[in-house]
Amino acid sequence: MLNYNSIQILLVDDEVSIRRLVEKEIGDARRIVSTAGSAAQAFDLIRRRVFDVIVLDIRLPDADGMELLDQFREAVPDVAVIFITGHGNIDGAVEAMKRGAYDYIAKPFSLDRLELVIEKAYQRVCLQRENRLLRHAQSYQPPSLFVGGSPAVQQIHFLIEKVAPTDVPVLITGESGSGKDVVANAVHLRSKRAEQPLIIKDCGTLQKELVRSELFGHCKGAFTGAVRSQEGLLTLAHRGTLFLDEIGELPADVQASLLRFLETRTYRRVGEQQERAVDVRFLFATHRNLEHEVKCGRFHEALFHRINVFHIELPPLRRRKEDIPLLVEYFLRTLAAGRSPAQVSKAVMQRLMSYDWPGNIRELRNVIERGIILCENGLITPKSLPHNLSDQSSQSPGDEPPLLLSLVEKRHILRVLEMAAGNRSQAADMLGISRKTIYRKLKEFGLE
Repeated sequence: MLNYNSIQILLVDDEVSIRRLVEKEIGDARRIVSTAGSAAQAFDLIRRRVFDVIVLDIRLPDADGMELLDQFREAVPDVAVIFITGHGNIDGAVEAMKRGAYDYIAKPFSLDRLELVIEKAYQRVCLQRENRLLRHAQSYQPPSLFVGGSPAVQQIHFLIEKVAPTDVPVLITGESGSGKDVVANAVHLRSKRAEQPLIIKDCGTLQKELVRSELFGHCKGAFTGAVRSQEGLLTLAHRGTLFLDEIGELPADVQASLLRFLETRTYRRVGEQQERAVDVRFLFATHRNLEHEVKCGRFHEALFHRINVFHIELPPLRRRKEDIPLLVEYFLRTLAAGRSPAQVSKAVMQRLMSYDWPGNIRELRNVIERGIILCENGLITPKSLPHNLSDQSSQSPGDEPPLLLSLVEKRHILRVLEMAAGNRSQAADMLGISRKTIYRKLKEFGLE
């Protein structure tokens, strides 16, 4: 198994004894040391792997270290370069630091000193990557749990638990608002890459002329406006997960390039001939029927088969209405931060259960958030609902309470409790509700 928290180190030195010493004494399970005796060998390794720290001899038989500094920093994103230099070349090493090298070590050097500098250099690399990730961070972070207790949701939980520890691509399909982003987040958080970034990109929001650059990155001067080199989403997601939402919106030419990457695990930035390699786990989602898109010639057939290794299909909310009470409880708890706690009236719950939810879970979330804002004395009533819900013909207050709703809730909570072998805390987590809520529900059902 790969160690995704390891430091990938490249030592470039023409002295065999130094390469062997550093590889033996510095390398371990956390510090993975690769070595090269020349610039040519170094570039060959760089094409196949992403390095965090490069330890570089300032004088090599086939290249000058100062020239290599610029080439390495152009070829490897966020890499820290540490120079090894003789006493006679210290001025050159200082000049290299002015041009972007992290530090230098004079020969003969101690392994303790080298180890310390490598660790500090790696810390700076991590900070640089975190800053780049923050620029791509989503304002909305999807929940880590797909809420519900219906048979359909239990099957989704089962599939997530099975596929998460693997590295196979996952295709998540379902109507807009059905929770595809929630499933993708749950898969990532249960994977061995959970401590690494999850990069989320909606392909439908990308400008067609810039999609390739956004995904793969570009070199300075590759096209009009490319005033500097830029890394793409593949590099940002290195060692982590890249979630491409609405993959059906990807232009045909970029579909072919993505297929090539999935098959070879290498790619080229726009305007660059050099092949690069990154380690990325892919998740895909779409509301489209990709098989139909393939037949119509709008989606690459080979790409469809390549991303459809493991398929999770999400049902629309109208087909699992028994989950609505649990979703309402979840949204009341999570959306009321900083506000007084709220509850829905029985008349409101009845209307929520009878509505078909064309916008699915996203629409329900928005309705509950609106209700929390407009509620009076902590109770969401029909007049707090949007017109399409508040104008529905419904039972009069005298017909309450709707017994069916209580029976639905009771049946599903008991089913999940059985799955959790009676562990109420675990059942609450599976249902997406608090432990306090599940104890209150059991008391209402006369089971406490």
